[in-house]
Amino acid sequence: MFKFLRSLFQSKPKQLLPDLPAKQKRDEKRYEIEKKQASSKHVKDRLTLAKNDKTHQEILYYLAEKDPDDTVRKAVAENPSTPLQAGQGLAKDNHPDVRLALATRLVSLLPHLNEDTHSQIYAYIVQALSTLALDEVLKIRIALSSTLKDIAQTPPKVANTLARDIEKEVAAPILKYCAALSDNDLIDILKGHPESWAIQAVANRETVSQEVSSAVIETSDPEAGALLMQNQGAIITQIVIEAIIEKAKKIPEWQEPLAKRPSLPPEIAKELASFAHDSVKNILTQRDDFDHEVSDEISKVFERLLELANENEIDPADMDKKLKELEKNGRLNEDTLLDYLGMRNRDMTIAILAKLVGTTTENIKRIVDMQAAKPIIAISWKAGLSMRAALQLEKNLAFVDPKSLIYPRDGTEYPFQEDELEWQLEFLGLKAA
Repeated sequence: MFKFLRSLFQSKPKQLLPDLPAKQKRDEKRYEIEKKQASSKHVKDRLTLAKNDKTHQEILYYLAEKDPDDTVRKAVAENPSTPLQAGQGLAKDNHPDVRLALATRLVSLLPHLNEDTHSQIYAYIVQALSTLALDEVLKIRIALSSTLKDIAQTPPKVANTLARDIEKEVAAPILKYCAALSDNDLIDILKGHPESWAIQAVANRETVSQEVSSAVIETSDPEAGALLMQNQGAIITQIVIEAIIEKAKKIPEWQEPLAKRPSLPPEIAKELASFAHDSVKNILTQRDDFDHEVSDEISKVFERLLELANENEIDPADMDKKLKELEKNGRLNEDTLLDYLGMRNRDMTIAILAKLVGTTTENIKRIVDMQAAKPIIAISWKAGLSMRAALQLEKNLAFVDPKSLIYPRDGTEYPFQEDELEWQLEFLGLKAA
């Protein structure tokens, strides 16, 4: 056994780590004494060897593998001279204190490692830490997580394992702080329907990419979405904003943080005003990054919605009377249409749309029931609506599948040429002119 161990440690490493002493020149006389001491029946003798950083490495390896006493093996795990090849065996030791001692030592080495220069040492450490990251004892996994979360050299494989732990004390610190987790790792974790605390940890990272921000919003977690919008390190693009505002209609907790989000596009603010709680009104109207015209328009949206909220439910028999009243007051327009859409008044929305298109409500209902994007865009164009209004009708009137939605070109323009729209109208049985 000792002859085999001697062969393991004859080659000198290319570069020793600061935490490891220079390899001692073999002292044959002392080596023979250590061999006998390692086989002693007295724990005290073996413990003395295990604690001494001058003990030959193959002796320490032997003690790590063969010694029956956990105090000896723990001392070996703590000894900076113990060869890292022993790590995999110690990581599977039957005593948790031994495994914890090993974890502490291995983590202390990581900041001094260069994966290229110390490739073999790094491989030994990753192998042992990967085993410890799955340890059945919670305190060991917590100890690893709490330390590795702040170490830039944390092996991605180990970070990934800890990030997927079912225990919050283990996974949350890694999810929130560890730079070793890739965007792909984070997105994959979010797609796995994790606990709310896990989504919140990701949303609270120092920096959150557009892709990860989108994945957080996709979970529809109320608290996590609010945290993401409050996180100035989160990249929230127009695409993500569009997803947020759609979900905010059913997740009121997102309305206030969205209203407070810096650089909120004016058109998004107006859309938010069309359905947000009244408490959001002051936040939107008092923003100093909107010009007077935008703030005034937002105020008018709230006023119209308040008026609609106080309006008694319209009897179908009185629908024509209401439409004539709107037309007389110059309010048979896109704003009123979107107001009723925001109030979830489907009948009035369809009635106004039919009036603007110049067709019957039955025709509009038939087209809406197709749940297809192109027909909605065509009738919106004929009604003189903006493409942004058409998109709202796609989403909230026709309930087009999200994957089939057609978005404005360049943010505001219709995505089809006039001849395409005219053809679509003819196909629907409506005249283009």
